Amino acid sequence: MLTVAIAIGAAFLIQAFVVKPYKVPTTSMVPTIRRGQRVLVNRLDTHPGLGDIVVFHPPAGANPQPAVCGDSAEGAGHPQACDQPTRRESSQTFIKRVVGLPGDRISIRDGHVIRNGTPEKAPYAQPCPDSDLCTFPETIIVPPHHYFLMGDNRGISDDGRFWGPVPQAWLIGVAVLTYWPPDRIGIF
Repeated sequence: MLTVAIAIGAAFLIQAFVVKPYKVPTTSMVPTIRRGQRVLVNRLDTHPGLGDIVVFHPPAGANPQPAVCGDSAEGAGHPQACDQPTRRESSQTFIKRVVGLPGDRISIRDGHVIRNGTPEKAPYAQPCPDSDLCTFPETIIVPPHHYFLMGDNRGISDDGRFWGPVPQAWLIGVAVLTYWPPDRIGIF
């Protein structure tokens, strides 16, 4: 009985502090991750690199539809992506790809990121069906200790373009592998 209690306690501690499973609820990361897939997240890794897939709490501005940018000067139809998140953290959990690091200069054309003047190499990115909805040509600068995150399915992803960069403190961790369904098992 003591062995079972120790095993259960160890499992809870590992999930709480080391590795945690998540089910992907949307198609925003297609083709990389499908809706319903399950991923394991390394909770010890909260300083992701460019191209890493992360699980995080978005700004509270991601909750309403349409999303709210923390920069009150941003309005509908403005030609730049949101450069400041709302000040409060949402309780929702999202999964997206890191496309901008602290200090990066970002603009977006047809859903593709131009980072520090260089177009991203993004074979994983699904094209946007409407270029006007996926183009934010004015440059923003990712604030210190923040990350700019976008879904791979650029035409339908609700992401940093609309609610801004995410503070490092709101990152849960880096996705390391998908474990369900069996035909999609693999590491990122």
